[in-house]
Amino acid sequence: MSIQSLLDEVEILKQEYDKFERGNKSAGTRARKSLQSIKKIAQDLRVQIQDSKKTEGEE
Repeated sequence: MSIQSLLDEVEILKQEYDKFERGNKSAGTRARKSLQSIKKIAQDLRVQIQDSKKTEGEE
């Protein structure tokens, strides 16, 4: 996972949420799916950062 994948997913969320606000109910479902993906990507990045910190501390 990378920061770019997080930013891409945020852009998708923005587009779908805008559609939802204009009354497209199915865009709300896609926005929620995007939020779930953002959550997973963020967690993966947190673990990656923590592992990197641990590795640097061992050297």
